[in-house]
Amino acid sequence: MNTIQVLFFFLSVLAIFSAVMVLVSKNPVHSVLWLITVFFAISGHYILLNAQFLAIVNLIVYAGAIMVLFLFVIMLMNLNADSEPRKNLWMKLAGVISGGCFLMVLISLVRQTIELTGKTALMKEGNIGLIKNLGKALFTDFVIPFEISSVLFLSAMVGAVVIGKKD
Repeated sequence: MNTIQVLFFFLSVLAIFSAVMVLVSKNPVHSVLWLITVFFAISGHYILLNAQFLAIVNLIVYAGAIMVLFLFVIMLMNLNADSEPRKNLWMKLAGVISGGCFLMVLISLVRQTIELTGKTALMKEGNIGLIKNLGKALFTDFVIPFEISSVLFLSAMVGAVVIGKKD
C-alpha cells in the first residue's frame, strides 16, 4: 500500500468515527466539535481527489462559519438535562425503523460497488478540480448564473441588514 491509500483509510476511519461520536455524544457542544473533525476529514478527502478549492471552501464555510453559528446557537439556548423533553416510545421506534431502512440502502450500495470493483475510471488530465479551471468555467461558460447568484446574495445581505436594524 502506498501513502495515499494509507492516508485515505486513515481519513475514512477518522470521518466515520467522528460521525458516530456526533451521534453518541450527550453534550451538544462536544457533538459540534466532533462534526468539525468530520469536516476536516472530508476536506482531506477533497485534497486527495485533487480538488483543493472544495477543500478550502469546506474548511472556511462549514468548519468555520457554520460551526461557529451552531456553537453560538447551542450556547444561546443553554441546553441542560432538566429542560430536555422526554422522547416518546413511538418516536424511538420510528427512529429505529428509519435507521434500519437506511442501513439496508447502504448494504445494497456496498454490494453494487463490490460487483463493479474490476472497472476503473481514467482521467484524461491531471488538473481536474483545480481553481484555475473552475475560475475559467465560472467566468466564461457560467457567467450569467454566477452574476445572478451574486445579485441574489447582495439582496439577501441588504434584507438581513434591514430586518436586523433597530428603529
